[in-house]
Amino acid sequence: MRVAKYYNNRDVRLEEMPKPEIGAGEILVKVRASGICGTDVLEWYRLKKAPLVLGHEITGEIAKTGAGIKRYKIGQRVFVSHHVPCYSCRYCRTGHHTACETLHTTNYFPGGFAEYIRVPKINVKRGVFVLPKEISFEEGTFIEPLACVIRGQRLAGLKRGQNILILGSGISGLLHLLLAREKGAGHITVTDINSYRLNAARKLGADVVIDARKGVSCKADLVIVCTGAMSAFRQAIRSADRGGTVLFFACTEPGMDIALPINEFWRNEMKLLTSYANSPQDAREAIELIRKKKIPVKKLITHRLGLRDAKKGFQLVVTAKECIKVIIEPHRV
Repeated sequence: MRVAKYYNNRDVRLEEMPKPEIGAGEILVKVRASGICGTDVLEWYRLKKAPLVLGHEITGEIAKTGAGIKRYKIGQRVFVSHHVPCYSCRYCRTGHHTACETLHTTNYFPGGFAEYIRVPKINVKRGVFVLPKEISFEEGTFIEPLACVIRGQRLAGLKRGQNILILGSGISGLLHLLLAREKGAGHITVTDINSYRLNAARKLGADVVIDARKGVSCKADLVIVCTGAMSAFRQAIRSADRGGTVLFFACTEPGMDIALPINEFWRNEMKLLTSYANSPQDAREAIELIRKKKIPVKKLITHRLGLRDAKKGFQLVVTAKECIKVIIEPHRV
């Protein structure tokens, strides 16, 4: 089968590898669509494992089932989670599913930028969801990123009428915008340094868009950081209102620290929190929101490419110019 193998952000090669063999309790999925995530181009994170086949936002059709599979059948359209929790460790039992060691070590093989993937038994049990007929393969690639956004906003306690500031209007920032609007947020401000993405945020319902290079002076009940730029992390600290919350949805490069005005946060009852990944509960909620068209994810797709053009897709995401969501279709001719 064909795969797009990642060596670095400028070197993504179309290669051949054997189609995965499956065992008992496993399934083989024919990948129909796989989104390129912003984390796929974090070289500080990816290079230590390269070369490898990336891709964790996939939808496809079940091509083969292993012995003992009764819940799924060949031909079903599915979304597959790459990471799943154990549900039994102390982190899972206290609601911190994404801190679970099992979640950090599970995955399908070889990755979503391939014509087929092998889904291990534990992922079959906890991370395979049949796609409703209302959700296309390309729309289904948003289940994973939207589920992450759902988890972040739930942890942050987003409430109706709150003023929201979103720093960064890439795919995660725009999904936060759409979900916050759906949840009844009040005034929503979005920042970025990219005029194309700011224009997209405006069209998708932002009340105000700001070029971050010109300064951000507003205060918000909830500030969501959706870019790895350290300037955004510092801006978030300054932008939280009294009683407000800062959600660090994005990450920085390793070893980066930020100064925190502890007394100001203490005196004004302000909170800092982080959010990573999602759980099956979040995925189920994402599926329902997309199925009911409450989050119009199709509007975020700017590029659809085949495996042969995966390198181009990665460069589109890296340069982040006139691009929002790039989807790879492994069987695209």
